Amino acid sequence: MNFDFDDKQRKEILNTVLDKVEHFYANTKDYSTTPKLNLQEIRNLVETPDLISGNKPNEAIEHIINGLENYSVHTPHPNYFGLFNPRANFAGIIADFITASYNPQLAAWSHAPFAVEVEAHVIREFIEKFGLDKKKSDGVFTTGGAEANLTAVLCALNNKYPNFAKNGMFGLDKKPIIFCSQEAHHSVQKAAKVVGLGYDFVKTIHTNKDLKIDTFLLEKEIKKLNASTQSPLMVIGTAGTTGTGTIDDLESISKICKTHDIWFHVDAAYGGAAVLSSKLKQLLSGIPVSDSITFDAHKWMSVPMGTSIFLTSHQEILNKTFRITTEYMPKEASEMKIIEPFSHSIQWSRRFIGLKVYLSLLFYGWDGYEKVINHQAKMGEYLRLKLTENNWIIKNNTELPVVCFTDQQFESDLNFTKTILNKILTRGNSWLSVYPIENVPTFRACITNYNTTETEIDELIEELNKERETYQS
Repeated sequence: MNFDFDDKQRKEILNTVLDKVEHFYANTKDYSTTPKLNLQEIRNLVETPDLISGNKPNEAIEHIINGLENYSVHTPHPNYFGLFNPRANFAGIIADFITASYNPQLAAWSHAPFAVEVEAHVIREFIEKFGLDKKKSDGVFTTGGAEANLTAVLCALNNKYPNFAKNGMFGLDKKPIIFCSQEAHHSVQKAAKVVGLGYDFVKTIHTNKDLKIDTFLLEKEIKKLNASTQSPLMVIGTAGTTGTGTIDDLESISKICKTHDIWFHVDAAYGGAAVLSSKLKQLLSGIPVSDSITFDAHKWMSVPMGTSIFLTSHQEILNKTFRITTEYMPKEASEMKIIEPFSHSIQWSRRFIGLKVYLSLLFYGWDGYEKVINHQAKMGEYLRLKLTENNWIIKNNTELPVVCFTDQQFESDLNFTKTILNKILTRGNSWLSVYPIENVPTFRACITNYNTTETEIDELIEELNKERETYQS
């Protein structure tokens, strides 16, 4: 079996892939945003090809493309107003192809010194962008925001308990408590479960009228802890909540954490990109004094999944948390002043994640990103304007392009948003979701695509208005 094929076959296969991918990339708007969810039909398609003897490459590629085009929510679509899943920029796509081709192993510095140093350079760039002290900070690429938040919990534990790496939870004399908003991402609960704390060790704090964590209640709950059996481990502030795009009062949280000597983590997976815009970066006031930050480049930076970053203002904490020695790992760089990547994060074998960001910066630069982010924020403003003009009411308050809205006369009608959403998704022209705010179901539309313009927003408004009229009648 020739896994490589010959050069002629490789070129034919690549040409087939490039033609089909280019057609989708250039004509994304021509596709339905929403797939038909027929479980048996999809399983039949998946199970049809021969997996014993194999198939002709072109037929196999055709099978995959057919499946993806017909049975995916097309997040790259400019009429996709859904979750934080953007269209991948072309540099990021090329970076994934290059990485897969060269397949560098970033576990050991000596195996991929260029790749490791690229990631380290990009991390230093983000440290500067977020306003952390360059001489005292550190960071690492992660596979997603969940891994970054898990890393934050582990770092907080190892920072508070010097022997945690050795003794784990069995060495603790008090129960460590994590505080976060009721609007915080549920990866916080998952992280607590993974490290062995459990959900009960996460205390969620109610939000105020602006949907931000109520800092008065936060401090009250910290003071209420039973000092003999409980100890505050960390507070997680969110910069761009998943549901409403709200940014917590990071400055107030930081002061509370400083007063009580608690690790302050900011989950800026989505909203962190605001630091790349001179118009928006003031929204993240307070983030430079945090102990750690989660940031997802695969959101507003429009690179392929999963490309996330964990930053910390404690230079040695990653090494302290993950340091380990082995006999079988390469020793070629043992005399150099480097940190071996496998001892610096949860991951061991490491993909060249950072190339997607580095190549994008080589193509577009920080200036290009600022323009794109400002454009999306402007489209968010346009969406709010058009909704208001058409008698929809906005239910969230954020400067990020996440808009939650409904019709005032139908706020108490639980079927209103559900009925209209189902009709819009069935039609497949646009994609949005429903999110409850204070027990009121609202439409949630997020500008997540750099190709979304006034045209797509006008199309969405037209659909919403039409369905509202039909619902009323």
